[in-house]
Amino acid sequence: MKIAVTGASGFVGNKIVQMYEGAIVIPSLKNRTTSEIEKIIKESEADVLIHTAAISDVGICQARPEESYQANVMLPVIIAKSFEGEKLICFSSDQVYSGSTEIGPYTEDMAAPGNLYAEEKLEMENRVLDICPDAVMLRAEWMYDYISNKGNYFKNILNAEGDTLLCSRQFRGVSYVKEAVEAMRLVWNMPGGSYNFGSETKKSMYEITKEFVDFLGKRIEVEEGSERHNLWMDCSKIKKYGIAFSEVTEGLKKCARDYGMEKKKDQEI
Repeated sequence: MKIAVTGASGFVGNKIVQMYEGAIVIPSLKNRTTSEIEKIIKESEADVLIHTAAISDVGICQARPEESYQANVMLPVIIAKSFEGEKLICFSSDQVYSGSTEIGPYTEDMAAPGNLYAEEKLEMENRVLDICPDAVMLRAEWMYDYISNKGNYFKNILNAEGDTLLCSRQFRGVSYVKEAVEAMRLVWNMPGGSYNFGSETKKSMYEITKEFVDFLGKRIEVEEGSERHNLWMDCSKIKKYGIAFSEVTEGLKKCARDYGMEKKKDQEI
């Protein structure tokens, strides 16, 4: 099986290329014509295409809507038309629930975008599935890892300084990128549709942070902040296909153990 990846220089795409030997790196498709994109996709001769490229910064999307729409909607639509008959996997986002008036956790039928980026991701899902009904749309959470130049929850906690860390009472999922990438072996055998994809939790970010800070042995007081819009998902649908992430706190601990950061007895990190 030949696997191709877009966005290979990005956080998730790079991890996929590292983990799957022989993965084909699709060059940047930014500013390419439709015919150029079609040619690149077809010449890859891939059986599975994992599309991770996107403009994911909500602020940039709002400031540059035409560029954002091209990257987040039109590019995956062109890719879908070029890849009909093969298995396409597209990364979407948990932001599709950002405008929900429900408390959550959210199931796949509860999408309610609350910003332009979220609107684009939901439109992308629908348009790609119209073209390729067998495509898989992964509504991914905020992901983290220790080895990353990009800011993420795990690194934010490690780099936290001072005596107090203020953390909201928001309920949301964050996922260890290693678990997401390992799951690809099962994802490409799944039927088409949209799926919540990430770690579940019953704890607020305040509770999660407090427990993780203690696990690391950091001398920081975690203070409970204000409420924020919840952004957590019910991932029961994807579990039917054998994909189960660690619970949020356990995933954070797993990442810490993988990099030798677990607190030792009588030793502070």
